[in-house]
Amino acid sequence: MKQQDTPSPLPLENIKVLELGQLIAGPYCGQVLADFGADVVKVEPPGKGDAMRQWGEADRVSGDPLWWNVIGRNKQSLTLDLRQPRGQDVLRQLATHADVIIENFRPGTMERWGLSYQELSRHNPKLVMVRVTGFGQDGPYATRAGFASVCEAMGGLRYLSGYPDRPPVRVGISIGDTLAGLHAALGTMMALHQRERSGQGQVVDSSIFESVLAMMENLIPEYARAGKVRERSGSFLPKIAPSNAYPARDGRDVIIGANQDTVFRRLCEAMGQPRLADHPDYATHRARGENQQTIDDLVAAWTQQHDASHIVDILAKAGVPAGLVYRAPDMLDDPHFQARESIVEVPDRHGHPLPMQNVFPRLSSTPGSIRSVGPALGEHTHTVLTDWLAFSTDTLDALRTDNVI
Repeated sequence: MKQQDTPSPLPLENIKVLELGQLIAGPYCGQVLADFGADVVKVEPPGKGDAMRQWGEADRVSGDPLWWNVIGRNKQSLTLDLRQPRGQDVLRQLATHADVIIENFRPGTMERWGLSYQELSRHNPKLVMVRVTGFGQDGPYATRAGFASVCEAMGGLRYLSGYPDRPPVRVGISIGDTLAGLHAALGTMMALHQRERSGQGQVVDSSIFESVLAMMENLIPEYARAGKVRERSGSFLPKIAPSNAYPARDGRDVIIGANQDTVFRRLCEAMGQPRLADHPDYATHRARGENQQTIDDLVAAWTQQHDASHIVDILAKAGVPAGLVYRAPDMLDDPHFQARESIVEVPDRHGHPLPMQNVFPRLSSTPGSIRSVGPALGEHTHTVLTDWLAFSTDTLDALRTDNVI
């Protein structure tokens, strides 16, 4: 892992973003934009800031929670009380200079504060407002609280996660939030591109439940046209074989995906059983789907004779997709991760190197970069209000005295 150099230029470095959201969904959108150079100013409540500053495991040395370093990276922190009329007025002034506003409050909150898109775009017609919520800006559930766990369930993911003989399980991360943030970032780029043609901004409405629903492949058509309700299947996908986790001799599992005809043939050859590829029960995709359990048993009988790493080496040479189930230490030790700098070390606020995932996707000419970890609360309040709005020292002191900033 090397500390990442800052590339120049960055693709979004002329885009100004105000991030009003908290927790994960809205801020992840801001993280993506900031990673590629957008000037993202995170607006936080004075005194306490985003709750993400307190989430996750703490650093063993400093005691600081670690997650904030990632989701707050490359951003500036401005404290501003949006519940106070004077704070709302400052936000209106900032919005006249912004290209994008990200918010993930419940629908109606911005309107109650006098910060609706209609109000803000009246003074800045080019403004793009990105609204990230659980259930979207309209519909009968719009005003419901919408955490990722609930929206993942309603979007179809929770029902499919786990094994058929036990209740559904949750994926071990807040995938619904990050999917909504990723869709929000995608929508932001589309809206900015359209603005180049029309000169007008618009609203991007990204909901968590629909962001999960978008990942559900052919689940809806399968039910509507084939009467099939997809069920939990554990570590494999029904009718896709062989593609599963297989036990190795040393107790580890190996993930093997060899369901394509030509790849299955290569697997059979690597297993020393080339005739299996021509057997009528296994020769085609549909045939293998009908005989999925038998195939999995055959592959498992072979993998149990070898250590996991040896299996991966054999199959890599044979051109069969295979890999181990990685944890964080495996990722840090892996030579491919190291060669691609998939994980980089960034100085934390105390100057100590902190490893974290790099910026993705990679752009060949103008890649994103990590320039800083999550900022201290209010670290850039003076700078932003001075640079964006030319506030005087007296004005800043008055706002600070009244706990507006």
